[in-house]
Amino acid sequence: MAETEDFLGQEPHPVDDDLFKEPMKKRRRSDRDQRFRAFPSVEQSALKEYERLESRTRRVLSNTYQKLIQSVFLDDSIPNGVKYLINRLLALIEKPSLDPIYIGLFGSTGAGKSSLINAIIQQDMLLPVSGESICTSCIVQVSSGCCEQYEAKIHLLSDQEWKEELKNLTRLLHRAEEPSGEEEDAWGRDDAVEEAVWKLQLFYGNGAEGKNYEELLRAKPKGKIPTSRVITLKAEEAGELSVKLDPYIRTQRRGWDGESAETHIWPLIKLVEVTLPKSELIPEGVVLVDIPGTGDFNSKRDEMWKKTIDKCSVIWVISDIERVSGGRAHEDLLNESIKACQRGFCRDVALVVTKTDKLHLLEYLRERKVGNQAIQSQREAVLERNTVIKLQRNKMLKEKLKSKLPADLKILEASELVYTVSAQEYWQQGLLAEEETEIPKLREYIRRRLLDKKRRMVTTYVTEAFGLLLLTDSFNCAENLQNEYSHVSVLRRFVEEKIQLLERSIDQCFAHIERPLQEGVRDARTAYRRLLGACLVRSKGNQGFHQTLKAVCLKNGIYASRTLARIDLNEAITQPIYDRIDPVFGGIFRSGKPTDGLALMPHIDAFKHSLQEKMTEIGIRNGWKYDSYKRSFLIQEISAILGGLEGHILRKRRRIYESLTTSVQSDLKPCYEEAAQITGKKACERMKDVIRRGVDRQVAEGMFERAQQRMQHQFQQLKNGITEKVKGSIATMLTLASSQGDGLYKELADVKSEYKEMEKLHRSLREVAENAVLRRGMQDFLLRMSPSKAPPPSRFNS
Repeated sequence: MAETEDFLGQEPHPVDDDLFKEPMKKRRRSDRDQRFRAFPSVEQSALKEYERLESRTRRVLSNTYQKLIQSVFLDDSIPNGVKYLINRLLALIEKPSLDPIYIGLFGSTGAGKSSLINAIIQQDMLLPVSGESICTSCIVQVSSGCCEQYEAKIHLLSDQEWKEELKNLTRLLHRAEEPSGEEEDAWGRDDAVEEAVWKLQLFYGNGAEGKNYEELLRAKPKGKIPTSRVITLKAEEAGELSVKLDPYIRTQRRGWDGESAETHIWPLIKLVEVTLPKSELIPEGVVLVDIPGTGDFNSKRDEMWKKTIDKCSVIWVISDIERVSGGRAHEDLLNESIKACQRGFCRDVALVVTKTDKLHLLEYLRERKVGNQAIQSQREAVLERNTVIKLQRNKMLKEKLKSKLPADLKILEASELVYTVSAQEYWQQGLLAEEETEIPKLREYIRRRLLDKKRRMVTTYVTEAFGLLLLTDSFNCAENLQNEYSHVSVLRRFVEEKIQLLERSIDQCFAHIERPLQEGVRDARTAYRRLLGACLVRSKGNQGFHQTLKAVCLKNGIYASRTLARIDLNEAITQPIYDRIDPVFGGIFRSGKPTDGLALMPHIDAFKHSLQEKMTEIGIRNGWKYDSYKRSFLIQEISAILGGLEGHILRKRRRIYESLTTSVQSDLKPCYEEAAQITGKKACERMKDVIRRGVDRQVAEGMFERAQQRMQHQFQQLKNGITEKVKGSIATMLTLASSQGDGLYKELADVKSEYKEMEKLHRSLREVAENAVLRRGMQDFLLRMSPSKAPPPSRFNS
């Protein structure tokens, strides 16, 4: 992403070709109403009010836009101020109603992610499930829409992306010399080789593993590949779509002789999108994402794996009840989720423990260490164990989050970080009541999350639209726009001073990372050999590791398998640096209103408030009280301009956070390439030796120090980008506020009726918020007063 990238929705787009563009059509009322089916009646009322506000605001903006277009349609030249206004109106009209909320279900194979999604969406077997092996083999996104049918889109690797993977697969299988002894045994057991052979056989047929890259390029695939690289499936019923979809997303077993076309193109699949029609349980605007736990050997799929994790605003770490108590895979998932809070959009992490109905009563009673009350039934034992797990894992997760994230983040205030669910009991209810499976609790979480986001989006949208109507109406108040140039000049000087102060504040903010970086580099220099050694050593020696290590080198230090834990040598040796910087890094980029001077956004907010206060002061002192339009517009535009900075900063945040590992990977690339060429006897040990010597050499030449400098450079680029954007945007705004210049303004169509309508909508925002609070209070009261649902009769009761 270029450093000069514009803020989303802030910079006016080119006007010459698109100035007279028709705004997008409004959604039909019947379609809009369908979006609320997943909500209880109380929440539906609030959403309908927000939808009404948004719809009426879009109508006002559209009417204003049409009037302005008509007033300048025949003009040879359009004043810059009018161009700015028309573009801003069009951008707001076409702004999406709500960016999707991505909820990532992140877990190891067999943890029950697909079963959980099926239960949440009330479709028992939509996604393939199995108690014996891996089922979902790629990223699967599930959402609801206003379509009439069930639909799935299977996205395939492009031709170039497949060629890249094919080249790596054939390089992995190529042997210049026949291995012998220990390495022959290692070859036969190597997971990386087995997967490479399996993919080539599945795609090209038996014997493909013996052909070289050029031969396979000329070979004809067994399956038919659409030129669009997208396969679309549709069905009237969920079961029908499930049957069609199954061969595309279920992991194909090695040695299986299936001959379906779907099976043969399976190695090309990188993403599956499933859309449900008008769901009564999952609201439109929410996307549930089944994310495999380790990434992928293919570079494009692995990049998509990372980006998918980073775009999730919520991550649920999914863990089987029998694996939740530890293990490297579980810890890796938690660590990856916490990193998503550092580098991505994630604001909420929770642990979802699945399959909680699995319990051997006699064993549990024998090992039971809590409670004095006698357990009378299987159900009581399951509920007691769920309570204990929640207490234990909630404390553990909160401590882990505190060690990596700033202490005042909202996620650390959450009362519930752990859910104990049972998809099987949700369907059967032979042991637990529906509420006790906690599937309804997850649905409620999803609804509240969407409702809160909709509230914030509509509030911002209506407020910004009101500011634009203030400006539009002011264009026709020429008597109030004269002799204001001197006031704007005062503001310009003030802005220049405040931007210099902002630059110093950002420097001070970013300076907090310097000491942890230095300490982390020191720690990394001390620990890198031990950390690298831990990645290169296996309990069975080199057996089963020879070609896996080669795969690591082919991918510049990273190997992701569907069955093994993810290997990332670059991340492993930089971990001591991340351990030092994580709390500070998270503190710099946290939202909210911290007062410790560490966070970046409060400095930008302070800059915004100082400008707004100055505008109010100048306005009152110099007669702007007779032109409230201009003052209100300037104050509102500053909020819009600086509000866009947060999205810009979030997008740069990932690049900054990953700069350490990216730098190390770049420095180590020559030694990875050298090790990848090694074949023959004792190749595994020779590869390890090349890697060790290469890392030693780079560390001696300042590899970690270079990584530190590159991260600091990224921080400097972010500061420069912020100040340049602020300078440019506010300069444009102040130019528009000045009445001097080359015909900046002209008489436009009368929009007073639209302005008055927008003023009413702006006032009604408060009423909607107050009504929502009252409804929520009434709902909570009714829930407290209602009798608890009795547990189901159970054959397990004793």
